[in-house]
Parts: sequence; structure tokens; C-alpha cells
Amino acid sequence: MSRRKWLQLGGFVLGINILGALPAVFFGTDTGWIDQPWFFPPEWLFPVAWTVLFSLMGVALFLVWDTPSSRQRTTAVTIFAVQFLLNLLWTPAFFGLQRPGLGLVVIGALWIAIVGSIAAFARVQQTASILLIPYLLWVSFAAILNYAIYAA
Repeated sequence: MSRRKWLQLGGFVLGINILGALPAVFFGTDTGWIDQPWFFPPEWLFPVAWTVLFSLMGVALFLVWDTPSSRQRTTAVTIFAVQFLLNLLWTPAFFGLQRPGLGLVVIGALWIAIVGSIAAFARVQQTASILLIPYLLWVSFAAILNYAIYAA
């Protein structure tokens, strides 16, 4: 891969990480108001997990973007943008408004959009779709956690 491609890849990874972190910066992630279920992970795990997941998303998006322009690529990038927007909306819904019910609605839509992203990425670049699987698994766990908090 050329130096230019490496720089572009780095830009995608850095950009997704910066954008992904903004909701936590602006709305916080204070868990003091939450009745934490027994399986609530240690606080330090969240930023580590999200950094890894956002980095994988950045690589996946770069791999799709780096393919020849096509209708499938445009569709894949559009679906990715929708799911990423839903990802960004979850923190203000859950933490900012302290509304786990609204968070559950957002994370449900996010989960569906991630599945759509994986399917759309698979039509364009198989490795990119595989890189989104850990993200789907983490959001699946987060949805269960969100539900447990909502139901408490």
C-alpha cells in the first residue's frame, strides 16, 4: 500500500474515533444514576472497547471507500453513515437525557443498521464486513445492558 493510502487509512481511523468520542465529551458518561446490573463491566472497559471498535470501523469504511465507485459502494457508505449517526445519538439519549427507554429504542435501531452495514459492506469488500462483527457483538451486549438498566 502506498504512503498516501496509509495516510488516508489513518485519517479514516482518526476521524471515526474523534467523531465517535464527541458525544461522550459533550454529554458525559456518568453512571452514578444507573442501578447497575450484576454484569455491568468495569468503567475502564468502555473507552478501551470503543477505541478498538471505532478503529475497526475506520478501517472498514476505508476499505469500502477505497473500492471503485459504484452504486453498491454508495449504498454501503450511506447505510454506514446512518448507523454511525444512530451510534452518536445513543449517548445523548441514554446519558444526556438519562432515559434508558429512549436509549433502548436508539440502540435497537442501531443494531438493525449495523446488520445492514455488514450486509452492504459484504457486497463491496468482504474484509470490511468482517471488521464490523465485533461492533455488532458489543452493541448486542450493550443492548442487553441497556434493557437491564431500563427494566430495573
